[in-house]
Amino acid sequence: MGMVRKSFTLTEQQDAWLKMQMATGHYGNESEIIRDLIRDRAEQYIEGPAEIAAIRAAIQEGLDSGPAETYTREELLAEFKARYEREKGL
Repeated sequence: MGMVRKSFTLTEQQDAWLKMQMATGHYGNESEIIRDLIRDRAEQYIEGPAEIAAIRAAIQEGLDSGPAETYTREELLAEFKARYEREKGL
């Protein structure tokens, strides 16, 4: 893989963050940090469409399952009370 030299400007806060990352010993130089950040960001875009497809499939599955059961207020309160008592060991 070829390398391309770039020049860019950072704020003092960003520069301090880079130096802090270097101090951890996880990186050999600042370029490694920048490349790692770019790689992470690129992976977000690569995974994005698959995640969107999974979300759409889950939404469609919910729509296809039909309406949810409806409960009266009293039924819901009784169920919550029963769960609470089971969890508390009452």
